[in-house]
Amino acid sequence: MALLAMALPVTPGKTEHLMKFAAELKGPRRADYIALCKRHGVHERTFLQKTPMGDFVVVTFEGENPAGAFQKIGTGSDDFTKWFVAQVSAVHGVDISKPLPGPMPELVIDSKG
Repeated sequence: MALLAMALPVTPGKTEHLMKFAAELKGPRRADYIALCKRHGVHERTFLQKTPMGDFVVVTFEGENPAGAFQKIGTGSDDFTKWFVAQVSAVHGVDISKPLPGPMPELVIDSKG
């Protein structure tokens, strides 16, 4: 199992949108969200981190190829995935259907090795 973690800023004024997005994923769209993660072989967790520099989310993907799953999710063409990608864009101001600018996050320390 591999792990990918990344921090994404919440666009100023979009924290309420993030919370509504999360409520949709935990509520009426839960089955679609779970199916999306299973289809790409990942377990996703998202944390809200409030800081003096603004709000961030810390997202983790666990699976055989979490970086590949992240990229594939961004390019999905079904209705739910398009909605999901649009919500991510609205909250974070990034288009995950395209490669993110810069390299993927790098693991720098692990207490297990």
